[in-house]
Amino acid sequence: MKRRLAREIAVSSLYQMEMNEVTATEAVDMIMDELRQDNELGADPKEIGTTDAFAREIVNGVLERKSEIDGMLQQFLTGWQVDRLSRVDRQVLRLACYEMVFRDDVPPKAAINEAIELAKHFGTDESGKFVNGVLGKLLLGIDELKA
Repeated sequence: MKRRLAREIAVSSLYQMEMNEVTATEAVDMIMDELRQDNELGADPKEIGTTDAFAREIVNGVLERKSEIDGMLQQFLTGWQVDRLSRVDRQVLRLACYEMVFRDDVPPKAAINEAIELAKHFGTDESGKFVNGVLGKLLLGIDELKA
């Protein structure tokens, strides 16, 4: 399974949910249908099933803990409010925070590196630096957040 692809699907799905007010299932289904038809991301067709399952797992995890995640992120956003961030940066940060705090199968530094790449891919020229800065601060307080 390609976790990076699953994270791309997750960020796209979270974005779709916010923009179009669709459910998690509808959002992931839309992205997965596009992937199966167009395969612009170059996914291995054999891995799409496991990628789909992991993408749904992390999207649902972010949704279940969204208010908790936003509260955590707010602590590390100097001069910003979560709801005032760009939609892309907000979804990338939510996903990374979820993986860093609530999952044991992703090393926090790996989650940060993945988030930076996602921010560069989906966001603006400054998104990668911004996401790195916020998540770097979050990493310093990770033990307290996990407690």
